[in-house]
Formats: sequence, C-alpha cells, structure tokens
Amino acid sequence: MEYWENDRTPLLRVYHRHWPAFLLSLLCLLLFFAANSQLLITDPVESNYALTAQEMLASGDWLSPRIYGNYWYDKPWMFYGELLVAFQLFGETSFAARFFPAVFGTIGVLQTYWFAQKLYNRNIGFLSGLIMATSVEYFYLAKAVITDMTLFVAMDGALMLFYLAKRENRPRLYYGAYALAGLAILTKGPLGLVLPGLIILAYLAGNRDFRTLAYLAGNRDFRTLAHMKLFRGLILTLAIAALWYVPMTVFHGSAFLDGFIGVHNVLRATVSEHPRNNTWWYYFLIFLIGCFPWSLSLPWLWKKYGKTLIARIKSRTLWQSLDDRQRFLFLWVFLTWLFFECMATKYPTYTFPYLPPLAIGLACATGRLDLQYWIKRTALAMALLFTVLSYALAVPLCRQASAWDAAQMVTSHHISGVPVYVYGGRYPVSFTYYSGIPAPRLVTRERLQEMRPAGISWNAKNMMPFAALEDLPDTGRIIVLVDQSSQKDFLQTVPGNWEKLGEGGRWTVWGRN
Repeated sequence: MEYWENDRTPLLRVYHRHWPAFLLSLLCLLLFFAANSQLLITDPVESNYALTAQEMLASGDWLSPRIYGNYWYDKPWMFYGELLVAFQLFGETSFAARFFPAVFGTIGVLQTYWFAQKLYNRNIGFLSGLIMATSVEYFYLAKAVITDMTLFVAMDGALMLFYLAKRENRPRLYYGAYALAGLAILTKGPLGLVLPGLIILAYLAGNRDFRTLAYLAGNRDFRTLAHMKLFRGLILTLAIAALWYVPMTVFHGSAFLDGFIGVHNVLRATVSEHPRNNTWWYYFLIFLIGCFPWSLSLPWLWKKYGKTLIARIKSRTLWQSLDDRQRFLFLWVFLTWLFFECMATKYPTYTFPYLPPLAIGLACATGRLDLQYWIKRTALAMALLFTVLSYALAVPLCRQASAWDAAQMVTSHHISGVPVYVYGGRYPVSFTYYSGIPAPRLVTRERLQEMRPAGISWNAKNMMPFAALEDLPDTGRIIVLVDQSSQKDFLQTVPGNWEKLGEGGRWTVWGRN
C-alpha cells in the first residue's frame, strides 16, 4: 500500500497519487501560454494558416481551405478546424491562433509522462515530461501556429497506445491507436499512418515475429495481427480520414488530388523544396539545436555507453542486448530519422516525433539521484528562461517577422480604390491577415510567367495575387510595401515621386501621389 492511500482527504489523496501530472500541467500552462496574446502572427508560415482560417470563417465554408479567394490544398482540415474553433471562441487574435498548439503541447507532455511511467515508473515519466517540455523545439512548436504539435500528439499517441496494447494485452487500446492515426492523417496526410505503420512493422519483424508474416500469408492459426484488430482498425482509421478526404474529392475532384497528393505529398518527397538543406548532417544539427539543452548530454552519454555500443555493434549483439521496451523506443527514433532523411525535402520540424523516446531514454540513463536532481534543476532554469524570453525576446522578434506594423500604416493612409502592392522579399501574407487588403506582388512580366501556379510544381504554392511592373501606370496614387533589402532597386525601377509613409519590421511603406 502506498503512503498516500492512507490520506483521509480525497483531494490530497488524488494529488499525492498524480503529483507529477499536476506539476507538469502547471509547468506547461506557464510555458506554453506565456505572452501568447502579444506574439503577432509571423511570416512566412504562420500567416498562411491564420489567413486560411480567417477566409474559411468569413466564407462560412468550414470544409474547404482557401486563401486569397482560391481553394488551398496545402494541408488537411484538422489544424484549420482548430483555428476556426479558437477564432469563434476568442476572436481573431494571436491568443486564439496559438491556443490549440499550447493545449496540444500540454497534452503531448502529459501523454509522454503517462507512457513512460507505464513502461518504467512515475519518476522516469516525470523526468521525461520535464525534458520534453523544456527542450527548445518543443517549446517553440507549442507556441507556433503550424500543424506539427497536433500531428505529434496524434501520431506519437498512436504508437504509445499500440505498444501498451501489446505489452499489457489490452486489445481495446488498439482501437485508440487506429483512431489517432486517422486524426494524424487529417492533420498532415498519409504520413500519419505510413510512419507509425513502418515503425510497428519493423518492431514486429525485428523481434522475429514470423507469426506476423504467416498471418499476412493467410495462415489463421497465427493470431498476432488478429489481436491488433488490423482489418477493423484500418477501417476505423480510413473512416475518420474519409470524413474530410471524400467530400473534398467529390467537390474539388482532380484539382484537390493534384494539389494535395501530387504537390504536397509526392512532389515534397521526390523534389526538394529547400535544396540548401540537402546535407547528410542537417537533421543532426536540428537535433543539437532543437533538443537543447538536453543535447549537451551527448558527450556524457557517449563516454558512458559509447564503448559498449561499439562493441555490441561489432559483435552484432546490439538488438539482443536491448529489452523489448528499448527495442521499440530505438526503432521509433531511428526510423523517424531515416524516413525523413530519405525524403527529398528536409524541414526543421519533420523529425520532431522522435522526441518522446529520446526524452525517455535520457531519463532512464540518469539512474543516480544526483543526475536526476541535475535534470530537475536544469528544467527549472530553462522554464524560467523560456518564460522571460517569451516576453523579452519572442514578442519583438515576432513583430519583426510580421507585417503588422505595415498593415497599421497602410490602413491609416489607405483610401478606398487606391491600389496597394508588395515589392521584393518574401511575400507578407500577414499583411493581408491584419489589413484585409490582398496586395498583389510586383514582378516583371517575364518573372510573372515563371511564378504562376501551374500543374504539379512548387509554383502551386504561389496563391497570392500578382501584378506586372510593366503594367503599372506612371502616375496616380498607389501604396507599395517594399522589403528593406530591395528599397534601392525599387526606387530605381518604379517611376514616380515617392514619399516614405513609415517603416516597421522588415517593410517600408511608400506612397505615390
């Protein structure tokens, strides 16, 4: 009997039993909601989601994502749905846009605690949650207006439920895993089923579970996959995904299939969107930065386990030396990294789903009480640092990366019928989000033809309006947002008597009478 079971106060008994979850929840609420109402929507990524949800809400069509009046097939519905609900509850504010990432960030920490304490004990679970919540990438994604935190909770939750269903012989948990895989597909696409499926199949194959292969061959005497509710589970996964994919296919047909499947899945996997990131060490660098400060433990881990690891690899006994929990966690990390390493497009947040097994592994490695004390002190220091930086650094940085200031300047000078344009730099979608003005991007006619959305190519992402420089009238009032790096070129290229109306962030607003 535990000591807390003798406590006569029900609330204290509940607290004593679940104190790690309470403390982790409090930590997450402090970290992930700090300064959210002051963090402006930034370019180039957050503003795409925010403007899309804003236009969906204005149109009354909660099914079809749209941006600049065009249907937009960049991501499935789930995250847009979260934004729509938040905008309805809290208005179209920064707090609303960041509400569900913070909520899912809290859920992600708690589900990792729950999973780790099921595998090991409450102390390991608590340390794992602390490591997760106070790593740089997790803190960032719990505040960012992007899909990754929702995908993280759904996809990693599916892996956790699968393993516990098998380990504890609780077949009903499989249905939860399949349901979460369906939500992952609604969040990011086929990846939500493909990656967890690969990890699970590799784990079963690595354990030499030939019964699995026999079941796939049709031998019903072997029931490993039968226990996984494979057929009914996949039906559940696909049924959840079909709630959005089927109507979208019916209403939009080949335009949806070419845009979502062709551009944002097949093209992303086969043609690099960011060629500069195509280096073998890219995700190792992301690990060092994203897992800071815990990535600093790498030299200590290598000193402690490096020789043993090399010896076991050389003797081909590494797999046999791991217990079942370690095998599953190892494959979770390794296959997540390998999967995205093989993709043509590399992006900083792609390998994010491997964070729970890394956190659990580090928590297990610190077996001594003095090391666990060090983790708790470091986590507390990082929590205080992140909270201070949220107000002192993140707020001005977000303002710098947003066109909010430019939007305020333009709306204060704007007269109905006066055209507004954008020149140079990355197109500021946040300007339209904050001003309601869909300012065309000024480019030459030749460049305009190159950038027009066409077929299965990266140009399909260019949904903003365009205007040719050659078509601008030589006289008449217009307003132009100019990227600060392009001002000299702008003043030499575009004729007229220009007056600087103000500047904010990386944009300067010019007016011509």
